[in-house]
Amino acid sequence: MEKIRLQKYFSDNGIMSRRATEKEILAGNVKINGEVAELGSKVDPENDVIEFLGNRLEKSPAQAKKTYIMLNKPRGFLSSVSDDRGRRCVTELVSDIPARLYPIGRLDMDSDGLLFMTNDGELTNRLTHPKHEIPKIYEVKVSPYPSEEQLALLRSRLVLDGYQILPVKTEVILREDTSAVLKMTLFEGRNRQIRKMCDIASLKVQKLTRVAVGDIKIDGLRSGKWRYLTKDEISYLKGEQ
Repeated sequence: MEKIRLQKYFSDNGIMSRRATEKEILAGNVKINGEVAELGSKVDPENDVIEFLGNRLEKSPAQAKKTYIMLNKPRGFLSSVSDDRGRRCVTELVSDIPARLYPIGRLDMDSDGLLFMTNDGELTNRLTHPKHEIPKIYEVKVSPYPSEEQLALLRSRLVLDGYQILPVKTEVILREDTSAVLKMTLFEGRNRQIRKMCDIASLKVQKLTRVAVGDIKIDGLRSGKWRYLTKDEISYLKGEQ
């Protein structure tokens, strides 16, 4: 059988996205026939022995059922499959699912809310691609109560880490004496974007929760719990509607 790139093998068979595979290869977590893989490595899916994190992958993982879930991630968990520092990962919360799932995108350890997990590498590629257009919606409790100038700054095209971000729709949905809850809608996802934006606006983030991705909401799902996505939700995320 003709050899294919290792990243393509992982993605085509729903193991993880090509980008995620590259990170795992660089971390030394992938082996081919007992040897640590390198970027650019190719495999013969029928004859080569491919291992990830010490586990041998099946000869025909493409036959594995694609699984799609929504998790209400609690604070204190990494959006990762493993951690070399022993910190808790979201995979612990879905250990009862008979499939190896990977988070789509990230929620930082101090944030909570909606996180998709799947073994469909193509969907992961679609939702993590820079041109992905489905908005992510967050509720962010900040202090002190923001002034109009601070709100205008949050809505502007700020520069984060040398990159000018797209405008973020920002509105106040709850006002308290010394704080406020903001609804912030992002059309891209930079690393710790909301926290960095609030730092620039001199606002302290007290709580950050992802409440929806496009039309799919976290409503009714308790913290630490998960559910399967419906067929309509999967079609929506795949852009089939």
